[in-house]
Amino acid sequence: MTGIPDVVSRYYSAAASGGIDDVLACFTDDAHVRDEQRDYHGLEEIRSWREGVATRFTYTTEITGADVEGSGTHVVHTHLEGDFPGGVVDLAQRFTVADGLISELLI
Repeated sequence: MTGIPDVVSRYYSAAASGGIDDVLACFTDDAHVRDEQRDYHGLEEIRSWREGVATRFTYTTEITGADVEGSGTHVVHTHLEGDFPGGVVDLAQRFTVADGLISELLI
């Protein structure tokens, strides 16, 4: 999809395939992720977060749009369907990209 940085596209591909190391390769060493009102700092905590997300539910992700918010910040709109509570959700995931890697992801 146009307007999405290459590293964000790689993140979604790696997340869909379940490749934890490939997901981690998209982040800076000191990256921050906020998901379900919890914070994860650095690659070790992000690895734990992804391993939990990947094993807790099965779901598909469809990118439905993207917006640029300032320098290096991209909001990606996604539609998820799966076996999580409710089964369907639309999210706006905010990525901050620095030097070609994700430095922050807010879900």
